[in-house]
Amino acid sequence: MITRGSQQDLQLNPGAYSVDPDQDSFDASKWKYEYYCRIYGLYNFPNFQGILLPIENSKTDPYNPSCLSNQSGLIFGNLTASPNSSLTVLGGSLQSNQIYQFMVYMENRKNSSIQATGYVLVTVDDTHPQLIVIGCVISILCVPNLEYQFVNPTTQVALFALCVGTCTNLQNIKWNIYQGSDNSSSNYTQWTLFNNTVLYENILFFGKNTSHFTATNQLFLNNPQINLWRFEVVYAFLSETSTSALNFIINQPPSNGSCSINPMNGTTTTLFTISCPGWFDEDGIKDYSLYAWTTDVSQKLMIAYSSVSYFQVRLPSGDNQTSLLNITISIRDLLDCVVEVNMSSVHVIVDYITTNDLLTSLQSSSSVLTNNLIVQLLSSGNQNIVGQIITAISQQFNQMNSENIDQAISSGIPAATILVSSLGSQSLQGNSTSFNESALTEYNKILNAQANLRDYLMTFTSDLLITTSNSIKLQSTALAQITQSTNQLTRAALSIASNRCYQLSLTLSSMATQIPYEDAQVAANQLIQCASNVLTAVNGPLQERTSTLDLDYSRANMIPTDYDTDLESAWSNTNLFGGGDEVSIEKNRNIYYQKQLANEISTQVTSIISLITSSLNIHLNIGQNSTINTSQTYMSLETISVTSLSDRIVKQIGNAQFHIPSDFILNTNDNSSISLRSKMDVLASFGNFQNTNLSRSISLSIIDQNGNDVSFEAHQNNPIQLIIPRDPNVLIPSMYLQNVTSINSTINNLLFNYHYINITSSLPISVHFEIHSLNKSLAYLFIYKFDQTPQLNSSINLIDGWTMFCPFNLTNDDIYRYFIDNQQTPGHQSLIFGIRELNSTEINNYCLNNSSLDTSLPITDEPYDFTSNYELLIYTSGCYYLDENNNWKSDGLIVGPLTNLYETECLSTHLTTFAGGFIVLPAPINWSYVFANADFMKNKTVYLTMIFTSIFYIILMIYARFKDKKDFEKLGVTPLADNNKSDHYYYQILVFTGQRTNAGTESKVYFVLSGDNDQTQIRLFSDPHRKIFQRGGINSFIIAVPKSLGLLNYIRIWHDNTGEGSSASWFLKYIIVRDLQTLDKSYFICQQWLAVEKDDGRIERTLPIASEAEKQNFSYVLSKKAYHSVSDGHLWFSIFSRPPSNKFTRVQRCTCCFVLFFTSMLLNIMYYDLSNEANASSETHTGALSIGPFYIAPQQIGIGIVVELFTLIPSLLIVQFFRRIRPRRQIAPIREALYKIQPSRKTSSEDVPATKKKKSSITFPWWCLFIAYGLSMIIITVSIFFIIVRGIEFGDVKTQQWLTSVLTGFFSSIILTQPIKIICLVIFFICFCRNSKDEKETSEYINEDDEFNISNDEEYLHSLEYQSLFSSQSRKSINRLNENEIIYARDQRLKEIQMWAIIRKFLTYFIFAMLVFLITYSNRDQHSFFQVNHLRSYFLNQRQTTVDYTKINTIDEYWYWLENSFVSNIRAQRWYNGDIPQYLNGFLNDKSNRLIGWATIRQLRVKSELCSDQRIISICEDSYSFSNEETELFQPGWTTNATTEEFSSPVLKAFNYSTSDELDTFAYAGEFGTYRGGGYVYEFRGRLSDMKTNLSKLHQLEWIDEKTRAIFIQLTLYNPSVQLLTAVTLLAEFLPTSGIYTTARFEPINFYTFQSILQLVCTIVYIFFIIYFIIIEIRLLLELRLKYFHQFWSIIQLGIIGCSLGSIGVYFWRFQETNRISQLFEETNGYIYINLQLAVYVNDILTFLLGYCCFFSTIKFVQLFRFNQRVSLFAETLKYCAKALISFSLMFAIVFMAYLCLFYLLFVSKLSSCSSLLNTAQMLFEMTLMKFDASQMMGADAFLGPFCFALFMFLVVFVCLSMFVSIISDSFRHAKDNQKEDQIMLSFMLKKFLRWSGLKKLNQEEIQEERDCRMHSQYFDPIENFPDRMDEFLEALNKIYIDQKIELSRLEKAGV
Repeated sequence: MITRGSQQDLQLNPGAYSVDPDQDSFDASKWKYEYYCRIYGLYNFPNFQGILLPIENSKTDPYNPSCLSNQSGLIFGNLTASPNSSLTVLGGSLQSNQIYQFMVYMENRKNSSIQATGYVLVTVDDTHPQLIVIGCVISILCVPNLEYQFVNPTTQVALFALCVGTCTNLQNIKWNIYQGSDNSSSNYTQWTLFNNTVLYENILFFGKNTSHFTATNQLFLNNPQINLWRFEVVYAFLSETSTSALNFIINQPPSNGSCSINPMNGTTTTLFTISCPGWFDEDGIKDYSLYAWTTDVSQKLMIAYSSVSYFQVRLPSGDNQTSLLNITISIRDLLDCVVEVNMSSVHVIVDYITTNDLLTSLQSSSSVLTNNLIVQLLSSGNQNIVGQIITAISQQFNQMNSENIDQAISSGIPAATILVSSLGSQSLQGNSTSFNESALTEYNKILNAQANLRDYLMTFTSDLLITTSNSIKLQSTALAQITQSTNQLTRAALSIASNRCYQLSLTLSSMATQIPYEDAQVAANQLIQCASNVLTAVNGPLQERTSTLDLDYSRANMIPTDYDTDLESAWSNTNLFGGGDEVSIEKNRNIYYQKQLANEISTQVTSIISLITSSLNIHLNIGQNSTINTSQTYMSLETISVTSLSDRIVKQIGNAQFHIPSDFILNTNDNSSISLRSKMDVLASFGNFQNTNLSRSISLSIIDQNGNDVSFEAHQNNPIQLIIPRDPNVLIPSMYLQNVTSINSTINNLLFNYHYINITSSLPISVHFEIHSLNKSLAYLFIYKFDQTPQLNSSINLIDGWTMFCPFNLTNDDIYRYFIDNQQTPGHQSLIFGIRELNSTEINNYCLNNSSLDTSLPITDEPYDFTSNYELLIYTSGCYYLDENNNWKSDGLIVGPLTNLYETECLSTHLTTFAGGFIVLPAPINWSYVFANADFMKNKTVYLTMIFTSIFYIILMIYARFKDKKDFEKLGVTPLADNNKSDHYYYQILVFTGQRTNAGTESKVYFVLSGDNDQTQIRLFSDPHRKIFQRGGINSFIIAVPKSLGLLNYIRIWHDNTGEGSSASWFLKYIIVRDLQTLDKSYFICQQWLAVEKDDGRIERTLPIASEAEKQNFSYVLSKKAYHSVSDGHLWFSIFSRPPSNKFTRVQRCTCCFVLFFTSMLLNIMYYDLSNEANASSETHTGALSIGPFYIAPQQIGIGIVVELFTLIPSLLIVQFFRRIRPRRQIAPIREALYKIQPSRKTSSEDVPATKKKKSSITFPWWCLFIAYGLSMIIITVSIFFIIVRGIEFGDVKTQQWLTSVLTGFFSSIILTQPIKIICLVIFFICFCRNSKDEKETSEYINEDDEFNISNDEEYLHSLEYQSLFSSQSRKSINRLNENEIIYARDQRLKEIQMWAIIRKFLTYFIFAMLVFLITYSNRDQHSFFQVNHLRSYFLNQRQTTVDYTKINTIDEYWYWLENSFVSNIRAQRWYNGDIPQYLNGFLNDKSNRLIGWATIRQLRVKSELCSDQRIISICEDSYSFSNEETELFQPGWTTNATTEEFSSPVLKAFNYSTSDELDTFAYAGEFGTYRGGGYVYEFRGRLSDMKTNLSKLHQLEWIDEKTRAIFIQLTLYNPSVQLLTAVTLLAEFLPTSGIYTTARFEPINFYTFQSILQLVCTIVYIFFIIYFIIIEIRLLLELRLKYFHQFWSIIQLGIIGCSLGSIGVYFWRFQETNRISQLFEETNGYIYINLQLAVYVNDILTFLLGYCCFFSTIKFVQLFRFNQRVSLFAETLKYCAKALISFSLMFAIVFMAYLCLFYLLFVSKLSSCSSLLNTAQMLFEMTLMKFDASQMMGADAFLGPFCFALFMFLVVFVCLSMFVSIISDSFRHAKDNQKEDQIMLSFMLKKFLRWSGLKKLNQEEIQEERDCRMHSQYFDPIENFPDRMDEFLEALNKIYIDQKIELSRLEKAGV
């Protein structure tokens, strides 16, 4: 009923609003329409002689007046398409305050027996109300019956109302419920308002004040006496009220029948007969449905349905104890009104014989299986039969599975590993605690047998027809039963079940508006159960909650029947399975398929839930809810108002719930109502995180009225609270007892009892602690820190958090609880926490007085003292949500404080699917963690570092001790052997030999010391017990003279040059002469060579005494201090170069070095962890360089340098401590020597004259040496211990990174810190603090403290007798070389030096050349040629003319080769015997080479342009160039218009341009052009059949056409047999002149950089050689300047250096490219395409450079063999003819260019060899070499050809070549005539070699000749000796004169 105003038009439109149940849509044109009207309640419809009068009929019925006051007030609509399908009654045609009933009669135009009638009541008043339309949500439930709609008493009524028109100012909506009674006399129904509507609101009625109204079936069932109902909606507007109503009449169910079953006993295979006779219904019987259950009626299952009353069924087994099965029959009429009849219970037992027979048949042959009775029944395709058998067998197997699981659990198998507990179940505990392996084997055997049967049964469900809602209910019931045992479902079964559930859900969704709510709910219940079962089953093995089925494992690893060697085939792509051995691959392959199916099923289940939600949601009104609660899932669907969402608690099974906050953001436009879908599953999805394997999965979704998810967001400070329960079978271990009372804390002085736990996790986790004290009255302090040990005392507060456990905080179970949420743990790998028991004072201060608790930390420095043990349990939890990619994420989720062992509390700001993580951690590691985790394999780096460092220290100590002993031998003062015993005046002479190369000498050194009073005789420096004058040595001698020499003037010193080779030369720094009587020192500075071949060639020098200015000279002071500072001041260098005279021994220095090293390591590891570097070190530095186990990053280098600066001061202290320890013995070498000279002197200190000593520095007694060593060993030991401890805490990876900082600091100390310190100090003291008396070098020989300061611990090593200390004046002749002898010696020495320089240079270049050859040829693979040769013949296919790549000339030929040869060659196909090519995925058909990824074909095209001459054709295609390359995107067929035809993705991509950056390609130079790296690409991917199909499609689409200019086929191959990569490029160039020119390039590459240690060593030595050559050439360049570039060999040497440096640079480039490709290959295992074009280019450049290195190195040998006459002649010839050849080359070039132009212009179109200038030049050179076929010229042109050929031969070959030969010949003659052979040097070298080898002995004649030569050189004219003799004479007179003067002076003093 509707309300209209009297002046408002009334439109009736049955053509628009009618429904045809037999058609998808209503066609109004197929029907006839008649309209009738009456005044309702007063009159009947007008009629004439019993025939109803239509409304437009003008006839009148005197008893029943017409409704219309004006017949012209009718307008019929749609007169053309569907006449009279609508009727409009104009305003004013109806009277106000009347109720009218309109009726429309509809008759089908083609079949008049098809009719329909519709009614509507219209109330007319004087207002202008809005039109309110009312209808049924479920259209078929509103079946008209006159003016009523039929309603089934077992079905709810859902109505909706719509306001048509402008419905503004709406105040409210209200629904009224009326009950009706018939008034038969007036044909009028009396309506009475139904009582207690408020009382039954939200019970019987829902949505009374909304536009949607629902009355549940309880309204009708509770009031069976009422048959008529009216539901009226009232819209109250601001100025009027509009109403509309719909009348219902109760549809009576079928009646008067009965049902029986026969027999009453049977098995699951017995055929039971159901008979239901006598049932009647006015509308007819629709079907009979059979339901069965055992004990719980809510678990009743649909067994069968039938349209006839007599049918047969097979029933499932009854109750386990009684075998009773309860049965009910539902009889439904055509209007879906149902009556249920309870039948007698029957006894049904399991038919084990048939079931076992089926199991046996399943394992037998297929013929046996097909003959099985059950299989035959299942094959019938009857859904009733299939459903009954599957349900019966499934229930039986479900029961058997439960028994099998119970038996396994009782045998000790953990329940959580074989079972996913159902919702609401309790924990299952086994009877035994020991694991029974045989029980597990038996369990798996039964499990797999039943799983195989389920897998087989599932195949019969896939093709069942889905016709009605009964089909959905029946099939979903069978699916729910067969999937109930989730541990027995194979992947094939899961896939079928998931697909079937989805199809059923899709059908249910399409029927949602056509079936009753009750039917939809029953079907939804079973479908949700099925979907949840499938989801649990597929995630069970992934979460390790159920066993992997054998059938799945075997299927996963069974070779597919359609096996293809496609590299991307999932089965053979081992890259997807993690690689490894075959077992690992098979296991991972099975897991891969399981994950793949899990993702598919997860997506499908999401769709199923959405479909079911929409199917149910359409029936639900505000306040209504629908709950599905099964053993595997719980789902609640509730429609509520938006306002009621605030602060709402949505509960699920157990404690699972969602608590919605009061403040949130809801993104919806509909504020009227929303739907809440709450879901809970027994097992969380696997996703990408396994910590969720013990968690339930809960979800909450908000859905709007359109079925779309609504975005929900809560505020961070007021989040959603979730409680996520865990599986009840989670195994909770007992708490771990901590026996802390037995630990003595005083040993290690620990303040806390520390525990270590590993918290490494890919997603954030929270850590939960449960502590149970055995003494409840005790309190504890709890502290923790991430990744390192927490420290808390009065001076250190290094913790991340703390809490106190006080007794008043204890829970009922006497357990202290504390947790660290998941926001604190990310980025950390470990957590160390400490527990300390509070003493009584602390308890009183912090725990007893609650009101005044001290919130500060109770800090103490006392070691812990536990009075009672405690128990500890630690577990982690987490909160995770499932994202759109089915992966678990945790951002935005916080673990709440209510988390415990059995559930997780999560705080979230959004809604989705959630799960909780849970892991019970093993017993925490106590402080002994370091030792418990001190496994060598886990901490290889720190252990090996300490071991090798210690071994190196021991080796270095042994070396240092050995060298110390050698140094002791070098010390001592030597009395000269030629001292006279009568001489008692002593001088000490200190001789300093320089540090230069070969500075020491083995020649005899003589000297004469001269003073004012006297001079010595010629004296000889000698020591019979030690070598003197060694490089860098200091030698001390005592010379005895008769009397004082007075003030010294000079010293003349020389040697006899008797040393061998370089040992004859001597570099003297300076000499110090000390008068031992007066202690005066004199300095004689030399700083020159005494050598015939050095400096000025002198071996005798007179050194005057040095003045103070000379002693302050910078060069002198620097030379004196520099070496001493480096050798003594640099701690590490001094171990090898310390001055022998220094008291600070090498052993002490070595100890100090390692104290410094270990201290720096300790500080480094501490500073490293405290710095920001520690945070970054957990991950590999993105900018770090990785070399083996080491990582080098700027931060690490900085740490090393900073720590080195920190260790500088401690190192100085320990060094000074050693330096200031006094030696144990007190006799100095000089005193020892004097005692030898004067035996009467005593060694007692009484004889030493007491002189005034200078103030000395602080020193320590000798026994402090033991303290120093002990202190050093303690420091080293402690450092090693803590380094190992910290290294174990760091872990091996972090320790490797720390080791980089250590090595950086070490090398910075050696190379940077100490050298800079020494250099700065040296320069400072030289510049500002020069002290000529600072003699640190001579401190062991000269001491200023007293006369003979006895302060040395060295013994005099010469055991000489007193008598041997002096000798008479030597009368032997002194070998003093004269000038001629020096000249002769210099000549011989220079020749010798030159000889060794030549030999050294030859050997150097020979070794260098060998290195170049070795490195170059080692980069060439011996298999390269055979690889290229094979691939060339394989791809080019030159043997078959039809597919010969080299002879392709047209596009069709190219397509033919591509489709019939190439594409088949790139896929390994069956072997010759038909076997499949297993494990050859990705291989070519040659079965040897494997594709890296896939092959690509790339096309470059040109744009169309207007022709320059358009008379014939307007559009032309030019040659290819960068500017005219086509780069647009096209549709298939090179069109820009969109096409409706579907193409595969590779085909579509082939018409899209890709840039070179996208393809990782580069420009390529072809024969006819250079082509860019971009293009249109087709990738040869997929199966071989797919590739052939795609190529055929591309051929049809003319992918290659007239605009194509180049086709590249590129592929990368790898031959594992020879470990060789090959880059293949097949280029086809399409010229605008037509024709195709093909080229092929095969580039083998070996990326193995170093295949042996020898190759690595050679490369390193090669680099050092290059550095050496660079230094030499730089010195030559500085010396020769521009003349350097005029030398030919300088250019050769520059070529060697340049190519070598270039090759090194390119090598590193190649190394980088290799690393990139290797990393990509390692990541993908070669399963993606890797372009090697850049690598090929780099390799070519490297080969080019190495080739030229070999060339230049070989040419260099010409210079090295220049002493050979013929080699020298060759070089001289080239030198002489250079200028002539240059002139000739200019002339020849002119002539050649002339002929080049001639031949090119004449024969460019006639000869291929003249097609280009380059080809023409090549042809002319061949003609010059007489290698040309002259017949070609004659064929090109009969006259010009031979003429030009003859002209060229005459002028070029006969004339020019003759001139060339003449130039060479003339230069050769000139060079031969003027040849200068260096025969002297050659003969000298030959003579030396023969003498050295003993091959030739000198004869007497040669010996005499050499003697004569030497004598001749020694002969000198006596007159030349006259000046010397005069000097001697004058010297003698002077001595006599001086002696007389001295004697006279003595006599005068004596008074004589």
